[in-house]
Amino acid sequence: MFTIHVYIKNIKSFPSLQLTFLEFQCVRKSSEMAAVKLFAPVMSTAATRVVLCLEEVGAEYERVDIDLATGEHKSPAHLARNPFGQVPAFQDGDLVLFESRAIGRYVLRKFKSSDVDLLHGSSLEESAMVNVWLEVEAQQYDKAIFPIFFQVMVIPNIFHGVSDEKVIGENLEKLGRVLDVYEARLSQTKYLAGDFFSFADLSHYPITHFAIKFPQVAPLFEARPHVKAWWKSLESRPAVKKVAAKLPQLS
Repeated sequence: MFTIHVYIKNIKSFPSLQLTFLEFQCVRKSSEMAAVKLFAPVMSTAATRVVLCLEEVGAEYERVDIDLATGEHKSPAHLARNPFGQVPAFQDGDLVLFESRAIGRYVLRKFKSSDVDLLHGSSLEESAMVNVWLEVEAQQYDKAIFPIFFQVMVIPNIFHGVSDEKVIGENLEKLGRVLDVYEARLSQTKYLAGDFFSFADLSHYPITHFAIKFPQVAPLFEARPHVKAWWKSLESRPAVKKVAAKLPQLS
């Protein structure tokens, strides 16, 4: 955001300049008020990651539903936004992005303030640790918990199929090993990247919001006191509470 001060004693004496100045004011106001757009269904956990970032920084945004059941995510219009035909997609003026963690980083950089800097870009060491634990979330945690979520929630409720208990069991073991690493880390620092909340923590919330309610998963958190405390701290954030209240209630 920027402001230009123009000092003219009698702007009415300069009709062409008056028009230009007024047009500039309107364009600037319109640009400042324009909301970014997020294209995804409400159920998308990846889209929820982006929404959490938007809410944390207090950005204005517009949600555009994409109907996966009708294949809208494979339509030409959506493929122009995300060439892989997945959700979410994100638009900020002429800029179009996909991949939720990349979108989240963009949002957190663009709308960073003195109060909210979840990437901790002002410190090389802190930002490096945020990136490390974001990678851990994507490459270790998500790869263990997502198959459980898919088998327990998606297959029976969306595809009306039967869950594969072997897949669930194997990934519960993987998730337990990942959470052992988290327990050790969180016994030393309050949050994953350090003694400060960051995008690395926030990125865990969307899928865990659902999975932690599964009887197979809940005991893994209960058995690890530092992981349990970390999760409770994450749940208590105002932006998280606001987003959680709007998520589907799944049985």
